[in-house]
Amino acid sequence: MDRWQFFRYDEAREGEGIMKVTIRIEPGCGAPSVTITAPALTDEIKALAARLESGDRLIGWRDGSAFPIPPEALLRCYGEDKGVKAQTANGVFDLKERLYELEARLDRHTFVRISQSEIVNLTKVTALDLTLTGTIKMTLAEDTVCYVSRRYVKKIKEALGL
Repeated sequence: MDRWQFFRYDEAREGEGIMKVTIRIEPGCGAPSVTITAPALTDEIKALAARLESGDRLIGWRDGSAFPIPPEALLRCYGEDKGVKAQTANGVFDLKERLYELEARLDRHTFVRISQSEIVNLTKVTALDLTLTGTIKMTLAEDTVCYVSRRYVKKIKEALGL
């Protein structure tokens, strides 16, 4: 019997070649290690490496550089210009993930979708104001203002215990 177990996954992605993933389970091994073998260093490979190194952190991009963003540093994530932005106290970063991926990845008790194009960190909410139109005006840390669409008001009230 071999000391290692091998698993192999071939994942076909639309518009891309096949990415082959091999997992080798080795009892007695120290910390997990990942090796990426590719014909060239591409942006996709850089993003994959950054994501693996960051663990739970998100990777934000600004001016061609990648920055790890711990989820607790997020004020909000929102869609803008066919992309997703993450706003922190240190500025706004581009994210590679889509909002639905972030919604699934982030803690659902801390991060709540307030509209079709925005997710907020409830721990960063400093004030709520009910408007005449039936929406909720949210003020976040750093004096960031956003609005809960009427469609999500019930969900927000439940999340906040109102």
